[in-house]
Amino acid sequence: MQFLIFFPLAVAGYFALPQRLRWCWLLLLSYYFYMCWRPEYVVLIVGSTAVDYWAGLQMGKRRTRRSRRPFLIASLLVNLGVLFAFKYANFFSESFEALLRQFDVLVDLPGLNLLLPVGISFYTFQSMSYTIDIYRGHYCPLTTAHKTSSPST
Repeated sequence: MQFLIFFPLAVAGYFALPQRLRWCWLLLLSYYFYMCWRPEYVVLIVGSTAVDYWAGLQMGKRRTRRSRRPFLIASLLVNLGVLFAFKYANFFSESFEALLRQFDVLVDLPGLNLLLPVGISFYTFQSMSYTIDIYRGHYCPLTTAHKTSSPST
């Protein structure tokens, strides 16, 4: 029922705004929609957005792939780190404990008691594709001016 109210308001707001502001509207609505599921997890999506936006801007200032590489690595580490923590940390912890038990080493590693955020894999890989495309020179970073011409490499 809530979506039946949310969606028409989102569409109406989108078309009521000037084209240059529509991306802000959609971004804010995306954050709000995500927060409706689990408000504290909005930190993940906002953090990922901020890191990738920053990395994209930094890569956009550099001419060569080599000079863009540290920013790509930062983006990948943050995004994959979050994904790993939520999806795979407990799996690897339990697997490592099982391996050590094979050698009669008993270890009780703490597990993470986290609920897997909705769509974390999809969002993570979409976000990483943005920075990878900028790194490869396929796109310029998005700015409020929406310049989308390709940089020279």
